[in-house]
Amino acid sequence: MDFRIDGNNFLKDGKPVKLISGAVHYFRNMPDTWDDIFAKMKALGLNCVETYTAWNMHEPKPGEFCFEGRLNISEFIKKAQKNGLMVIVRPGPYICAEWEFGGLPWWLQVIPGMEIRCMNKEYIKYFDRYLDRLFDEIRPLLATNGGPVIMLQCENEYGYYGDDRDYLVYLRDGYRRRGIDVPLFTSDGISQSDLLDGSIEGCFSTVNFGSNVARGFAAHDELYPGQPKMCMEMWDGWFDAWGDEKHHTTSAEDYAKTVRDMLEKGSLNMYMFIGGTNFGFTSGANHYEKFAPDVTSYDYDALLSECGDITPKYLAVREVIKDFTDEALPEIPADRLKKAYGEVELNKTASLFDNLHNLSKPVKSNVPLAMEEYGTGYGYILYETMLERDYSEVWLSFESIGDRAHIFVGDRIQGILYVNDNELALPIHAKAGEHLYILVENMGRTNFGSKMMRKKGIVGRVLLGGKIHFGWQVYPLEMNNLEILEFDDKKRSFGFYKGEFNVDAVADTFLRLDNFKKGFVLINGFNIGRYWEIGPQKTLYVPASLLKKGENEILVFESDSVEIPTVKFTDKPDLG
Repeated sequence: MDFRIDGNNFLKDGKPVKLISGAVHYFRNMPDTWDDIFAKMKALGLNCVETYTAWNMHEPKPGEFCFEGRLNISEFIKKAQKNGLMVIVRPGPYICAEWEFGGLPWWLQVIPGMEIRCMNKEYIKYFDRYLDRLFDEIRPLLATNGGPVIMLQCENEYGYYGDDRDYLVYLRDGYRRRGIDVPLFTSDGISQSDLLDGSIEGCFSTVNFGSNVARGFAAHDELYPGQPKMCMEMWDGWFDAWGDEKHHTTSAEDYAKTVRDMLEKGSLNMYMFIGGTNFGFTSGANHYEKFAPDVTSYDYDALLSECGDITPKYLAVREVIKDFTDEALPEIPADRLKKAYGEVELNKTASLFDNLHNLSKPVKSNVPLAMEEYGTGYGYILYETMLERDYSEVWLSFESIGDRAHIFVGDRIQGILYVNDNELALPIHAKAGEHLYILVENMGRTNFGSKMMRKKGIVGRVLLGGKIHFGWQVYPLEMNNLEILEFDDKKRSFGFYKGEFNVDAVADTFLRLDNFKKGFVLINGFNIGRYWEIGPQKTLYVPASLLKKGENEILVFESDSVEIPTVKFTDKPDLG
């Protein structure tokens, strides 16, 4: 396939083509669903799929790369081609995407002298190594090599972030140096300043917005009259944060009108076609005045639901696209099977404190340090110290926490502090010889803006009665080795809870945890994500590929409290 740009037109094999694309993140969707998603794209009338790539998933530890399972981007691209779709790839290295740390690996934060997203020599060193490896997966699949990949993006919405043009030029030239010979582009906000700071010569410029095409292109039309007109992220919904009043939704009719207006002007990529799921500890956060961590679901009120179901928005947009294609659209595939497996009692429990020796090796510290300083990126971290004298109504205070801390004396909870609290302090009562425990949860690194480098765990000194307290044992808890927990039949108010449930026929399902307050869930050893009673999300999506016929295991970590440890598998999602 020959794909190129001629003036303000895209040309495919020498003929003008209008790109009608949808965003699908391979890392948010199970591989066995990709063909179904692509078939539903074709039935909508799309001719292209767009995806980000997630550096932090592909290089979880420095120099250790993974491109298997749902991280197999080359297989994702090949399946798209088999389904008759062109592919747009947005490697970043920063992607935002409401994804943990905007797709950057957490370990960048502890490299001396690091400054992200600029001409910092340490940052360049590590993203160069990543792009070297990533492009080995993508290069054979470029359109110039017979594949479906027609365009790549340099950076992502850089005009919102900074103004280091040398950095953008270095990225662009690095793409070319690595044999990326298809068109390159940037995508930014709609203001003139966003476009001027985020665009560079040699990459055509695209814009991101959700409505009002004329306003969206006002500055672009003035600055770049001779470039293709493409909305690279035409937002069809929005993401949810824990504590939001309700799940975000937008009008199907209004979005369909925006699609029509955009197709009359040029090309578009609908963000998202399917949002998918922030499995495990992968959800990001926004942090302006307040810290706002994202929920596990990335449903986004997209054209397909989180589990791949057809929505009214999909049907409304399909009617519009029919007017812009000469071919009859394929029949819409049926939604995948859903099943309710009923209530499950979690009758085995395990104490967090009793299992510390199984979960982690302690590190001695004079004072508590951030999670990252102990070589840990995700999950939780526990700080322990023995008190050498009695304390009564003595204030324990913190400079900063990331993001939610449970304070115990022995097994007695003293209180919970959250990063958004006005005062990060509480009174404690303890006797000499008792142990003070501080369990801190990382709820997701900031994925956008100037606070991205904020660390997790305890950052700064811990004061006890106004004095710095010294002498700590620290237990990093990535929660990725829970198969070695020691369970029993004791009743506990918090900790680990395990049960079994039977599956007669494998299907997608949804987990309700109405009796639980806050934590995360593993199904057959796979972390399906976080839950929190404050909502809006009330169910967790369980893809069919995680289940097996017969007996299955569920394991829940509850950090707050539970009285009746039962859960329920239902056939309907509840996102609030």
